[in-house]
Amino acid sequence: MMIRRINNIPFHAIATLLFFPLFLSAQEGSQPKKAVIESHYRDEIKALAEQNVIKSAFQTIIELEPETIKNLVTLTQIPAPPFKEQARATQFRQMLQALGVDSVWVDQAGNVIGLRRGKSGKKTVVIEGHIDTVFPEGTDVTVKQKEDTLYAPGIGDDTRGLSILLTLVKSMNKVGLKTDADILFIGTTGEEGLGDLRGVKQLFNSGLKIDSYISIDGESIANIVYGGVGSLRYRITYKGPGGHSYGAFGLANPHNALGRTIHYFINDADAFTRQGIRTTYNVGVIGGGTSVNAIPFESWMEVDMRSESPERLSGIDKLLQQAIQRGLQEENAMKRSGIDLMVDVRLVGDRPSGVQHSSLPLIQRAGASSLFFGETPELSIISTNANYPISKNISAITIGRGGKSGGAHSLNEWWINDKGWLAIQYALLVLVSEAGLAR
Repeated sequence: MMIRRINNIPFHAIATLLFFPLFLSAQEGSQPKKAVIESHYRDEIKALAEQNVIKSAFQTIIELEPETIKNLVTLTQIPAPPFKEQARATQFRQMLQALGVDSVWVDQAGNVIGLRRGKSGKKTVVIEGHIDTVFPEGTDVTVKQKEDTLYAPGIGDDTRGLSILLTLVKSMNKVGLKTDADILFIGTTGEEGLGDLRGVKQLFNSGLKIDSYISIDGESIANIVYGGVGSLRYRITYKGPGGHSYGAFGLANPHNALGRTIHYFINDADAFTRQGIRTTYNVGVIGGGTSVNAIPFESWMEVDMRSESPERLSGIDKLLQQAIQRGLQEENAMKRSGIDLMVDVRLVGDRPSGVQHSSLPLIQRAGASSLFFGETPELSIISTNANYPISKNISAITIGRGGKSGGAHSLNEWWINDKGWLAIQYALLVLVSEAGLAR
């Protein structure tokens, strides 16, 4: 019996998962709860919004609407499949450079990072949108317009976030808005699917100084993501010699081991998830075998497990590992001839979970900014790039891109510019309140 755990990502499996309903940037967690915003943060945001430079930036954002939409269309029509975001990243980098940020570079994960220096630079605030989409190579990403609606795969999730970043930089530069903190405007890679947050993980594992983190990857500016639903994903493969269904009958069969594993795991996971903090599981993809009259040489599945509780996620993971061993051992014990099966257990996704206290200044400022624009702020726990900084005890939120949208992760994704400038003004207010307006 051979058991191996391999932590690299199986790139050949990516295409299989692309059209499964993962919806990672809008994955539901617990029900949103109303945010309680302290009065002094409301006063702070109101006073900030009354500053002439902020008012000028707000007006500039409105005037830049045609350019914002043009940028959205340009970037959307550049494919950015998982692990192949380079073409869109190159264009985004050129756009940032043209706007006059202090410096722009691309890191080892392909993140495009634009630095706008602050007056003191004692603090660094990140604001980002992710470059990648869920759609594979060959997908038609041409933007089509029908009346007031733009249709294209990725038009909202999250190309709209990138276009917001560009408008923020241009509006701040045009009115001479200076912040006290340094700001990093980032297009991140690897947010979707098996990308496993590789972009944001690189940011925090590269020695880059980050004090606060703002991700633009939602819809309504009323919704503030302040916690992360963690996930573990495995590709589990049973392997054997394979052979003729009649002539080699009696060999250990990988399909049998996989079937047993699914049965034991689902039975135990069902009982485990009926109580306590919400925890989910899914056997999303299975494969293997070559013919009805051939004993397969391999049988595999991909499993997704999620929870906002690290302890619960660890608990259901333990059940899966036990089921894997039980399925393997029982099939090997039943074989009549030949060698034992072995199993590869590959961790192909590991998104950490965690929830912050709602009293954190960044969360309060986002909520107060939402109130300023007449919204009733709610706090949500879902899976976004903010998962990783939250797990590192760095203040982090995910905020909405505005407008109206639907069909995320589908070929019929759409976005309507319904007062879309409000989301950009909102992002500016949150960003400057956190970075500090230089005096």
